[in-house]
Amino acid sequence: MPAIVILGAQWGDEGKGKATDLLATTETIDYVVRTSGGHNAGHTIVIDGEKFATHLLPTGILTPGCTAVIGNGVVVSVPQLFKELDALRERRPELGELVVSASAHVIAPYHPTIDKVTERFLGNNKLGTTGRGIGPAYGDKVNRLGLRVADLFDEKILAEKVEASLEVKNQLLAKVYNRRAVEVDAVVEELLSYVDRLRPLVADTSLMLNQALDRGETVLFEGAQATMLDVDHGTYPFVTSSSAIAGGVCTGAGVGPTRIDRVIGVIKAYTTRVGSGPFPTELFDADGEKLWKVGGEVGVSTGRDRRCGWYDAVIARYASRVNGLTDLFLTKLDVLSSWEKVPVCVAYEIDGVRHDEMPMTQTEFHHAKPVYELLDGWWEDISGCRSFADLPVNAQRYVQACEEMSGTRIWGVGVGPGREQTLVVHD
Repeated sequence: MPAIVILGAQWGDEGKGKATDLLATTETIDYVVRTSGGHNAGHTIVIDGEKFATHLLPTGILTPGCTAVIGNGVVVSVPQLFKELDALRERRPELGELVVSASAHVIAPYHPTIDKVTERFLGNNKLGTTGRGIGPAYGDKVNRLGLRVADLFDEKILAEKVEASLEVKNQLLAKVYNRRAVEVDAVVEELLSYVDRLRPLVADTSLMLNQALDRGETVLFEGAQATMLDVDHGTYPFVTSSSAIAGGVCTGAGVGPTRIDRVIGVIKAYTTRVGSGPFPTELFDADGEKLWKVGGEVGVSTGRDRRCGWYDAVIARYASRVNGLTDLFLTKLDVLSSWEKVPVCVAYEIDGVRHDEMPMTQTEFHHAKPVYELLDGWWEDISGCRSFADLPVNAQRYVQACEEMSGTRIWGVGVGPGREQTLVVHD
């Protein structure tokens, strides 16, 4: 399978890093590619008991011999890129190669400023952004006011683009938000300070990846955020600013859809989300607190507590449909040990009407109430299981029920954070 996509099938934080790392260590993966988002994403990988977190860097950076690629669909904070790279290299000197697309857009110093003041201005209607400038950078991209990585290598073009971008923003900052205007020269000077270190990393990554696929090499496309945060197909407006579904991989990497061979959706054995927005199975009781505590549900990049709820098969079916999933990878099954009965959401009730598929409108989804089926739980600690047959019978049945309800085969199951704590269900 030369071209594989791994993406989140819920609201993010499903354990995509674990699934990506598993493939990168059990298969010969030549390239691991990020195609959307910025340093608002986060993956946690445990190697030999040591925990590593990546935010902007693809997880392939942790595998020597693998090339980690930041594609054209990503927005790049250059200082954060180097900060993260240096921190990883200090702990793990043997890293993979890093390549950055010349066409990737840059998060300029003024983008986080705009992000934060806008979010505060919205008050109770805030979207729950990370405040890291992701949305404003994508906004500039769509408005044709953005800065590309390649622009940093031409001082004249860079200065012209920064000036054009700040012409309206400074009016907004000063007259609406009562903030100090941003100086063009200061922004240009800061961005130019990264050029010497950045230049050797930059390439035409679309050409590189297509040539790699032509040679029969294996390319793993690693999703950021998740299906329900996709700007088109997620719970808009409580979404990210880029395309997080499988279709976004093609535009975010510069490869055609016919190159993709396998699409793996990563999904938790329960559900979590960070930030604002509707969440039908969200729990506000002792069960929700237990899921949060046992699951260690704190955002890798944000440090914010994750909201917790039961498994939602409606969302799983939706993710399978809009992504064209070939497989699901179910994580954190071990967290569910010790419940006598485990509820699973199989449909929604909206104004007295049952919905087996995702509601069409934002209003309907806001009013959706989960329809649950209760599955038998198990008490055994399953973190030491090393094959699917080792699981208690009720845990096996839970996985099989989730697979049937979700409409996509469950390829693997995670029973802990370690590389070895992954069970293959279907080869």
